[in-house]
Amino acid sequence: MVGVEKTEVRIGMIGYQFMGKAHSHAYRDIPFFFKTNAKPVLKAISGRNEEALKEAAEDMGWESYETDWRKLIEREDIDVIDIVTPNHTHAEIAIAAAEAGKHIITEKPLALTLEEAKRMHEAVEKYDVIHMICHNYRFVPAIQFVKKLIEDGRLGKIYHFRANYLQDFIMDPEFPLIWRLKKEISGSGSLGDIGAHSIDLARFLVGEIKEVVGTTETFIKERPLGEMTGGLRAQVKSNATGEVTVDDAVAFITRFENGALGTFEATRFAGGNRNKNTFEINGEKGSVRWNMESMNDLDVYFSDDEQGLQGFRTINCTEVQHPYAEAYWTAGHIIGYEHTFIHLLYEFLNGIVTNIQPEPNFKDGVKNQAILTAIEQSSNNRQWEKISSYE
Repeated sequence: MVGVEKTEVRIGMIGYQFMGKAHSHAYRDIPFFFKTNAKPVLKAISGRNEEALKEAAEDMGWESYETDWRKLIEREDIDVIDIVTPNHTHAEIAIAAAEAGKHIITEKPLALTLEEAKRMHEAVEKYDVIHMICHNYRFVPAIQFVKKLIEDGRLGKIYHFRANYLQDFIMDPEFPLIWRLKKEISGSGSLGDIGAHSIDLARFLVGEIKEVVGTTETFIKERPLGEMTGGLRAQVKSNATGEVTVDDAVAFITRFENGALGTFEATRFAGGNRNKNTFEINGEKGSVRWNMESMNDLDVYFSDDEQGLQGFRTINCTEVQHPYAEAYWTAGHIIGYEHTFIHLLYEFLNGIVTNIQPEPNFKDGVKNQAILTAIEQSSNNRQWEKISSYE
């Protein structure tokens, strides 16, 4: 802001690949698009492969690097720990960061287990640090606009939330056994990797879920050993094979506390769908539907429209009336996936400089984890499961 001294927020990021690039880009672009008292400073990143780490630091604009994440947390010139590592590391890193008084943002899902998630939330509350979980789809302008329509009563009482998150990147039986396919590292498969996003959007837009029933399936149970090479790409490293210990697909039904009914599907076996993240909400006065592959557009229907002209209309959410849109280009000049991270991290940094806890945070992460846990239990027990309360 002109004439206002900005507060430096010095970032330390643990991990540096797919999500590391998305977060790094966002930190660099926040001051360009948004007026904020926070000035992000990319101090250091951490990883195990020093050669790759050094190259990533140079490419993404970080001042330094550490090959031991514990040293990064110990540094006095770091205010924030940004966790973009595999799921099984989140709890240890986040709890250590909280104990060191660092503000924390972590990729989803929050943890491997509900117990871990609760311990993480207890730690950030105990040490009074700002914390967020990276459910970036909340910060699509169209989705923020849906939230406003619901809060303003434009859809009336909500009856249905239905979501599909469809990918196809592991359909090839020769796609290797990467960490995302190992329960001890990832916690779950399509459920926690992509279904978690749909769950978060459902809670954000419709409200809390009280019970679930669902089923999971693993279609390919053995794969050659391999590792990630960036993004969702991977390479085979061995002729040996290993067991896939997570779900390839999940389908579940939910009952919301407000009486709405939810239906969800998440799969990495939907051929032709690279990243089809969609939802539709039906209420007594209208409906909305959204598709990530056309993320700037929102289909809207209102039941009180004139007879003969009723039906879904498509709104391009790039007008100044739409959340975050005014920061960018003239109406109709669309934004993309990377901007969801800009918006999320903008809210995170504002939370730090104002000492106001933003959302979604670790409490949301615990509630999401409770739902993931209940879905797995339901699949195992073949029955409805109530969501454990957490207040």
